[in-house]
Amino acid sequence: MSAAGIGRRAPGLVSLYKSAAVSLRKYELVNERAAVYLVLDRSGSMRPYYRDGTVQHLAEQVLSLSAHLDDDARVPVTFFSTDVDGGTELDLDSYAGRINELHDSLGHMGRTNYHWAMDAVLDHYLDRDSGTPALVVFQTDGGPTSKAAAARFLCKAAHLPLFWQFIGFGDPDDTEFAFLHRLDDLAVPAKRPVDNSGFFPAGKDPRALGDGELYDRLLHEFPHWLTSARAHGIVRPPNPEQRTNPLQGTD
Repeated sequence: MSAAGIGRRAPGLVSLYKSAAVSLRKYELVNERAAVYLVLDRSGSMRPYYRDGTVQHLAEQVLSLSAHLDDDARVPVTFFSTDVDGGTELDLDSYAGRINELHDSLGHMGRTNYHWAMDAVLDHYLDRDSGTPALVVFQTDGGPTSKAAAARFLCKAAHLPLFWQFIGFGDPDDTEFAFLHRLDDLAVPAKRPVDNSGFFPAGKDPRALGDGELYDRLLHEFPHWLTSARAHGIVRPPNPEQRTNPLQGTD
């Protein structure tokens, strides 16, 4: 997908698409292909972030990144709280207002259980059976009710070509995020063959985080995982005939 193509299909995403391109170049990911997933927290404390458009904005940032990494520029979205609340798919022709539209239709906002959402992503990925690596952007505003289940799932999933990038909404010093820091630091190789996760706090007002900085943080650990996962045979070696991203060399 080129910048001109984005301009025709989704003019509201052009700026985000260009910001994502800068970070992709910085981390030498321009020619990489990856499926991109988005997981969104619907626990009760997330209500203000849906109301003020913060979650919709994150979805647009992730969709713009997907337009670089995934040939079909589609982002499967999973909403979770106590269980999996629902799902949708964003694409360049249908993204505006989609997050709040579905969120409002899903009713009760429950507690926080990561592992059910992680399992839903894994099922979707395995159903595609493409072998393409996946970047899973997993947003939450606190630790899970079942910490053991989340850690166990992440370790088991480390044998598969998925990288889990967790984003925390809220006070970065909140003890709610202590578990996510521990999850990020799970031992390799004692608990998992490769480090398949990252975490960063986006602050109390995630929209104040510049788009460029958001993309830098999203992509910072992904290339290290790709290298390690390829060395362990989890991700296939890059295809020498892999197409070049049409944005490379443009502004």
